[in-house]
Formats: sequence, C-alpha cells, structure tokens
Amino acid sequence: MTAAIGAVGTAFPPPVDQQESWDGFFSTHYGGSRAAARIWRNAGVRRRHAAVNPCTEDISGDGTAARMSRFVDEAMPLGKEAVEGCLARVGLDAGDVDLFTVVSCTGYATPGVDILLARDLGMPSSVQRLQIGHMGCYAALPGLAAVSDAAVARGKTGVLLCLELPSLHLQGPTAELDQIVAHALFSDAAAAVAVVPGGPGLEIVDVVAATEPATAGYMTWEVTDHGFRMRLSSRVPSVLDENVGALVDELLGGHDLRVADVDHWAIHPGGPRIISTIARRLGLPDEAVAASTSVLRDHGNCSSATVLLVLDELVRTREPTPGDHVVAMAFGPGLTLYAALLRAR
Repeated sequence: MTAAIGAVGTAFPPPVDQQESWDGFFSTHYGGSRAAARIWRNAGVRRRHAAVNPCTEDISGDGTAARMSRFVDEAMPLGKEAVEGCLARVGLDAGDVDLFTVVSCTGYATPGVDILLARDLGMPSSVQRLQIGHMGCYAALPGLAAVSDAAVARGKTGVLLCLELPSLHLQGPTAELDQIVAHALFSDAAAAVAVVPGGPGLEIVDVVAATEPATAGYMTWEVTDHGFRMRLSSRVPSVLDENVGALVDELLGGHDLRVADVDHWAIHPGGPRIISTIARRLGLPDEAVAASTSVLRDHGNCSSATVLLVLDELVRTREPTPGDHVVAMAFGPGLTLYAALLRAR
C-alpha cells in the first residue's frame, strides 16, 4: 500500500498590500524607524493576507482570551473552504474522510476547530481526529507523515488542514528587530491536502527530521497575556546552512538518490535569507526555488500552511510528471528541520 497527496485546497482572508500596511499602520507603530522600514522593504513580500488588518483594526492591546475567541470565528470559514476545495479536486465527499488532522500554532479552542469543522463539513461521526499544535512552521510535514502512515498501515483516507492566523498576534510597538521581522513576514492562510491510499498524485515516500536543541532559543513562539510573541534570531539561516545538507543526504541516500535526481523543490520560504541559504548550500539554481520565492512574494510566510502552498504552486505551474521526485522542506522552533520525499504518480 502507498499513500499520495491527491489534491491541495487553499483559502485566504482579504489581501493586504505590503507597502500599504507600512504606510497605513506600521510606520507609525514603529515611530518611523529606519531599521523597520528597511526590514519591510527587504522582506521579499509584496502582498499578504490578514483576517485582522491592522490598518483598520489595531488589536495590539487585546488580551489572549479575546484573540483565541476571534481565532474560532475567523478560522472556521477559511478551514471549510480549504477542505472543501481539496476534496472537490480529488473527487471525494466529506463522508469519505476517515482521519481529519488539523495543524495550527496560532489558535486554540476546546472543542477544537477539528471537531467543529468535521461537524460543519458533514464528516461521519466515526471520523478519527488528530490535533497538532505549537510546532510552528514545519508542522505540516510531521502531520503529513502521520496521515500517510494511517493510509499505508490502515487504509485510511485522510485530510490534513494547516490553518494559521498570525495576524491575531499583533504586538505593541517595539525596537526589537525580531518582532519587526515577524510582523513584516507572517501572513494568514489555510491549506488542506487529501491523502488517499493507493491513489494518484504525489506519493509520500519518506520523511526525516533533525533538531538542534542547543539552538532552541533562536526561534520561539511564546504565549503571553497579549497573544503569542515571536522571537526570531538572525542566526537561524546559519544553523540551517550547517544542517540542511546532512538532512537532505539522509532523506535521499536511503533511496539511492542525490540532489541532482530531484526534479522539484518545495522549500518553506521563511524569508529571503532562508531561501537563498538553502539554495546555495544545496547548489540549486534560482529556478529550483522559484515556487518558494513566488509564494513568499504573493502570500508571505503563513507558518505551517506555507510548504503546502509551495507544493500547490509547483503542481499548478510545473505539472510534475510520473516518476518525478519532489523534496519538501520546512523549519521551525527547536531548532527543527523536516524534509519529505515525494514522487509523482
């Protein structure tokens, strides 16, 4: 038995022009800081999406409870649209879903959106659910591993939904550069994939991971009384530079493959330096990371949903042919690196 990603479905809140967000809110928010303006210009983002647009609604003083209540209100329609989209593309109904996995590090509720969405989508009462929280930008790949394992071992048809709303976590004015970088990069999105036993699409061949506990403080996502607060060290690209080669060698070496054998790359666009660092370390041309650059430009960094958006961009624009190998990679707190080997069928 094999398992394959049969389709991707996406959903976004209204778009926000990057320059307009600076001119309309963040320039004043950061007191006209030249450093902040430079970060905004160099973020590699042209447009993002925001359930809560700071140009029209400043929630930086809101408490965490209010933000979590807002998460459910904003997440439900986005999650429903993304899941319905991926099911329609693969020709499935909600009643065909055996396992529903929801990933998010930006909101919590109990009963969770997994239960609420399963109800509203019409999934059977017997549907098995898995909630993956607070893993950050790489969480789609361990989620994908869990769903594909259920498909291979137990023949379960699964849906994986990554639903992130960083706009709910706007922080107050600060001179801390990591906070400014986070607000210049992060964006809202929902992305869902249907994983079908023995089906066509992108077969999930293998998944590997590596964590560097000594660098755990380089990337954190702290729960505070005023939402979740990002800490993002400028040293993250150097850690990835030191570790990504071995990770990719482990992933490919187990299948007698090399970097040159990979036809498509879906690299999580954590920021322009992340993309360029990975490309340089692996010896990839600009064209190989074009999908990542495009997603960053048009959607920003949508945390766990982003690597699925890159896969969707690849499938739509590159149309992998049967036998093509695809490597998906994402990175996050820990400092953790995940990579998945996929094969077009």
